[in-house]
Amino acid sequence: MAKLSLLCSLSVCFLILFHTQAYQPSQRQSRCQVQNIDALEPTQKVQSEAGETEHWDQSNEQLECAGVSVTRYTIQPRGLLLPHYNNAPQITYVTQGRGMHGAAIPGCPETYQSSQQSEQQQQQVPYEQGQGQEERSTQGDQHQKVREIRQGDILAVPVGVANWFYNDGETPLVLVTLLDTSNNENQLDDNRRTFYLGGNPQGQQQQRGSLPFRRTHGSQQESSDAGNIFNGMDEQILTEAFGVRQETARKLRGEDDNRGNIVRVENRLGVIRPPKTEQPRQQQPEEEDQPGRPNSLEESLCNTRLKINIDNPSRADVYNPQAGRINRINSRKLPILRDFNLNAERGVLYRNAIMAPHWNLNAHSIIYVTRGSAQVQIVGNYQQPIYDGELRQDQIIVVPQNFAVVKRAKDQGFEWIAFKTNDNAMVNPLVGRTSAIRAMPEEILQNAFRISSEEARRLKYNRDEVELLAPRPQSEQRDVA
Repeated sequence: MAKLSLLCSLSVCFLILFHTQAYQPSQRQSRCQVQNIDALEPTQKVQSEAGETEHWDQSNEQLECAGVSVTRYTIQPRGLLLPHYNNAPQITYVTQGRGMHGAAIPGCPETYQSSQQSEQQQQQVPYEQGQGQEERSTQGDQHQKVREIRQGDILAVPVGVANWFYNDGETPLVLVTLLDTSNNENQLDDNRRTFYLGGNPQGQQQQRGSLPFRRTHGSQQESSDAGNIFNGMDEQILTEAFGVRQETARKLRGEDDNRGNIVRVENRLGVIRPPKTEQPRQQQPEEEDQPGRPNSLEESLCNTRLKINIDNPSRADVYNPQAGRINRINSRKLPILRDFNLNAERGVLYRNAIMAPHWNLNAHSIIYVTRGSAQVQIVGNYQQPIYDGELRQDQIIVVPQNFAVVKRAKDQGFEWIAFKTNDNAMVNPLVGRTSAIRAMPEEILQNAFRISSEEARRLKYNRDEVELLAPRPQSEQRDVA
């Protein structure tokens, strides 16, 4: 009987503990007291040997509310963004150019192997410190899969997975990367932390006129990038661990390396890749670009898809020939996003077209403008809009969950990529065929807005489009007015 009483007491304690944890507000929730929003530009720009890195200030209250960090990399031709890993899930959009991407997933086999392996040559190599000799066999290379990337690709990299980018094109390769630092996979603090496996990222030079970027927590300051992880390790230990010479160990530590985190590759990068066919690129079936339901292979870490293209007009989720298109990538199309709890939206608005006023039901939205500009208004449960202004190319803005937003493209049109903090983010429009207004009875609208039955009917049925609204002729606007 005593044992039964003890078990019951423990059960009650566990239930109370679970209930307390389940309903405890998250750190992200406690930070979302935003009453004013601005269009944001990078606060730090640092130059490397073969490119530049730009950071948005993650201590800004908008980015703190969303719990994210945003970085833009511009990689010049033959430039290599050094292997690195992050403390949070990473999602990247290729805004310009083409190149290669590699991700070294722990425990997975080296599935790419050289087709021609040189004859193994046994030769004696003196071992450092007179500790004996080692035999070295020279053979072809082996490594994990390398992915070709191009404009419009979305790339997902799990937390702690080492990855790199290389520009094998003739124009700059531009990447916009978002880290979800508030994700449960990040068990460190909310700072963006990038760990490099080579070079000396501290050797990159900050451009004149840019602002230093440091997060301050008490007396601790965290710089945007530190040296590579071997830099703090003992040279002799590295020599023994890798079985290499001391000179090689010193190079592992990045000593006297001032190239920064994007380095130039001489004579182009030589990696193993399948041969290209003569079939036009747009006609090649790309397994990684094909959306579909997850299966056992996709759910295996070593075979998981990390890439999908979001720019293909033929796969638009919403299309209006007079207004534009929207492509959305969620966890049904790219299953790994289920673990990230992230989503991506690619939008194109034609001149003077409108994306209907709407709100995101279950996610914050971080919008990066890739081309053009738009008049944007963001409205919450305050007396005035928290943002009412022009959003231009290369700026970002955060739309908090449930806040209503409307975009109207300027003369040059408006294009954007939005990262959302839910793998199946949902949108509720206020105008159009699928809108909340249209779903309500006419008499509800009459009483809510003090309008006539005819006005309520116009309010519901004047626009039959879905999310994207074509600009109306001036004469028609006058008639309506």
